[in-house]
Amino acid sequence: MTTEIEATVAAAVERDIIAMLRTMLEEDGPDDAEITRETTFHDDLELESIDLVTLAGSLREHYGDRVNLALFIADLELHEIIALTVGELVDYVAASLRTAGQV
Repeated sequence: MTTEIEATVAAAVERDIIAMLRTMLEEDGPDDAEITRETTFHDDLELESIDLVTLAGSLREHYGDRVNLALFIADLELHEIIALTVGELVDYVAASLRTAGQV
């Protein structure tokens, strides 16, 4: 049962993050970008650091203080930040929600 709940939460988080990214990309991103768990923020979506700040704000607005993208990124090496995927962010957000007792 817990695994099913976690999978449901992860799927909802993935939908939320993809919607946030689509909104961000409407202004300056690639028009035809397919966004999956394997999509990278840097190479595929061409997001820059300021875009990650915007995403961090969207995540905080949606999930509150339970999700802190800046803290997550601070623990990564530069090459890991450049290679960061949507799936890794989804997993981080879902884990943060579990830790905060939201799942």
